Amino acid sequence: MKIKVIIHPAEEGGYWAEVPSIPGCATQANSYEELIQNLYEAIEGCLSVDLKDIQITANTRILELAV
Repeated sequence: MKIKVIIHPAEEGGYWAEVPSIPGCATQANSYEELIQNLYEAIEGCLSVDLKDIQITANTRILELAV
């Protein structure tokens, strides 16, 4: 899966980034390298789902896709 991000310079120094395809998904860092790592973590966190809040029955299937 490829996801486009928009990287901005932060007024106070460093960078901040947003992921337009995932509403509310954004992060910031002091360096570009740290920002990239934070982006991976932010995207993973925004896309993760806690299954304990979903009603699962004996006929329910859980499937994980890589795209």
